[in-house]
Amino acid sequence: MVEYRILEAGYFYADGGAMFGAIPKRAWQRKCHALEDNTCLMSMSCVLLWGEGRVIVLDTGVGTRGLKSLSYYRFFNLQSISEMLRPFGFEPADVTDVVLSHLHFDHCGGCTYLDAANDLQISLPNAQHWVSERQWASYCAPNRLEKDAFRPDDMMPIYNKGLLRLIEGDCSLFEGLDLQLYDGHSLGQIVSFFNTKEGMYVYPSDVIPTKAHLSVDWISAYDIEPLASVEAKIKLLQEITDRAAKCVFYH
Repeated sequence: MVEYRILEAGYFYADGGAMFGAIPKRAWQRKCHALEDNTCLMSMSCVLLWGEGRVIVLDTGVGTRGLKSLSYYRFFNLQSISEMLRPFGFEPADVTDVVLSHLHFDHCGGCTYLDAANDLQISLPNAQHWVSERQWASYCAPNRLEKDAFRPDDMMPIYNKGLLRLIEGDCSLFEGLDLQLYDGHSLGQIVSFFNTKEGMYVYPSDVIPTKAHLSVDWISAYDIEPLASVEAKIKLLQEITDRAAKCVFYH
């Protein structure tokens, strides 16, 4: 079993039509409030886990650098990983593992930062960074639909330092933390199940990005394979039911 805390890495605004794809606004706006410009407030909720001699972070948010090119999303209240860890008694060097659901900038941008000399540094320098093989392949050779979602400075310093670890399929990082792979939104997304004294939790990433996306057919226009997204969600919802897991939604 592990202890856990939710780390709020910040917020941004995403277009409602993009977030809900073919679902009419008159339907989705009952579950997700939209501003006059049709944008919806989105969180970036990372998770801190500790136990079994490990300190683990699930996703890192967009981070605090390279945001000028992302001004469309109007990011605000951004927190670095180090800022979020310290209230719970941990330093960046204490983190042993980072599990990255996928490598879109809003999930892994916080893996690196710029120091006072404007040099690029790794945020959690002792951590093994876990990514699926299929996701890493997409990152290294992005398809047309995802090329703007992957940024070299987010992950290449980690690869160059030998801190990247790739997984081929479903596995357990240790007893109490299970990783499962799902396609649809992006290839080889990692969904994390973690067992706590309060019960089982699931971190579904962008397989189910918000609680408003629990309906099977409510998928995002950002998903590169819509039918695979539906199939992934059906499979994951069954797994959540079977495990009686509570959801921690990223957005």
